[in-house]
Amino acid sequence: MSDQPSGVPAVNGANEVDDTPPKDAVRGEDGHEEARRGEVRRGEAAPGGAEQPEKSVRTTGEPAAPDGRRPGATHGATHGASSWAAYEPPPPPAWVTAARPEEPGPIGTAALWAVLATGVLAALLLGDGLGLNVLLAAAPAALAAYFAGRAAGRGVRPWSLVWAAGGAALLLVPALRDAGWPTFLALAAALASGSLALHGTRTWRGTLIGCVGAVGEVLPGALWVWRGLRERADGSRDRWWPAVRTAGVAAVLLAVFGALFAGADAAFADLLAGLVPEVSVSDGPAHTLLFVLGLATALGAARTAAAPWRWDRVEGGRGRPRGRVEWALPLIVLNALFAVFIAIQLAVLFGGYDKVLEETGLTYSEYARQGFWQLLTVTLLTLVVIALALRWAPRGAARDRTLVRAVLGVLCALTLVVVLSALRRMELYVDAYGLTRLRVSVAGAELWLGVVIALIMAAGVFGARWLPRAVAASAAGAVLCFGLVSPDALVAEQNVRRFERTGQIDLAYLKGLSADAVPALDALPEPQRSCALRDIADDVLGGDKPWYATSYGEARARAVLTERPADRITSPCGRLDREGRSLESR
Repeated sequence: MSDQPSGVPAVNGANEVDDTPPKDAVRGEDGHEEARRGEVRRGEAAPGGAEQPEKSVRTTGEPAAPDGRRPGATHGATHGASSWAAYEPPPPPAWVTAARPEEPGPIGTAALWAVLATGVLAALLLGDGLGLNVLLAAAPAALAAYFAGRAAGRGVRPWSLVWAAGGAALLLVPALRDAGWPTFLALAAALASGSLALHGTRTWRGTLIGCVGAVGEVLPGALWVWRGLRERADGSRDRWWPAVRTAGVAAVLLAVFGALFAGADAAFADLLAGLVPEVSVSDGPAHTLLFVLGLATALGAARTAAAPWRWDRVEGGRGRPRGRVEWALPLIVLNALFAVFIAIQLAVLFGGYDKVLEETGLTYSEYARQGFWQLLTVTLLTLVVIALALRWAPRGAARDRTLVRAVLGVLCALTLVVVLSALRRMELYVDAYGLTRLRVSVAGAELWLGVVIALIMAAGVFGARWLPRAVAASAAGAVLCFGLVSPDALVAEQNVRRFERTGQIDLAYLKGLSADAVPALDALPEPQRSCALRDIADDVLGGDKPWYATSYGEARARAVLTERPADRITSPCGRLDREGRSLESR
């Protein structure tokens, strides 16, 4: 014990002040004495705020090891390993935390069977072509999404029903039309509509990402199903093995007795051949690929329905509001330019094209071709200008909102007139050169852009909360209408009318159309009719597709060509020029 008074630091034999508190009597902030380890770590600050030198650190009461090392010398060696073990990854960005859903529960039995049924139907039905089989293969995928969403406690909202109905209608296009390009657009739009139905978004960001959001859930969906299968397999063999055994016995019975009945009666064999898809060993890789594709589609749909990403929760930054003059002056100048152009177009419309062609030196067809593509570009750029103007628009007071609506409303109205002018140019272009797939496509795109501008004008009056979903719905509706009007039939009908009026027709182009054009081309006189239908007839009559892979357009063309075959022997197609006129008459 020390004789020095309390509170006076002790001095050791080397005249060094020992200001280290007793290791068993350190008083805490609450007044109670706390136990303290009798060691001071290297690099630890001294009570006076200065860092103790490494050599002056002494552990009281702890003898040195025989090799000269202190007992705590292994701390530095183990510190690195413990730091790696305690490492935590940095937190995800704020937008990921806001949009990421909670991990769903295990996949249900009904959803699992629906996923498997989608893969099986895709492998059996989609290998022979596209028709009603697309809708048949998509039906169990929709059921898988419904079962998974219901198991996760999600309800069905009105807009989800709208998107689902739109997707089902789009899947009818392959069953109605034989042309490949409207079918591709319809399938892409159907996938986007189905993904929007599962996400249930309403903002611009949510709508744009939600169109393809289900594609990103394919791999998480596979892992989700795998975890669910592992959980169900643990101790549940007594539940699923009887179902597998029953299904196997039923399949064997159907195969054996079905084969016997087919061999006994030819009518039953024909019926069975029409109902059951034909599967060969050589088509194994293709069917396997279709099985995986169908399985992936159903997995993505089910996983999205169970736990969709909430992109509406991600807050997007808005541009810094500009002053009224700084924001409005460029747009007013642009409106004035639009007004001057439209005034000239009205003068041309009422004054006639002859005067304009005489002054410009252009032909009728050149004037039509020159104008459409530029006006289409003007429409697209105007939408970009409107989006940027809304981002930096002044929004401080009610007068600012009135200014924005007035300036952008005038710009939208003038742009609608430009859209009408572009469509008029396309009409002149078609009269001069005829209608093609490209021309009908860009004309449809220009018409849809006009609808978008009209929706923007309506949003300025009634509010813009519904605008993202309305624009997406208008796009899906445009693709649906594009497929239902049968573009190839439209092209054929216009070219037949042009031939009746001018005697000119591009047979080389018409031969490349699909079976949808056969009823219209059937109205041509000979030899132009047979020359236009000969290649199409080879495709339609050459193959034997099952009923579920045959479209309505193909079935109609087969009936026309069976009743009135294309003449392959006497048709002098070689003596017709590109315009369908006889070389002898020139």
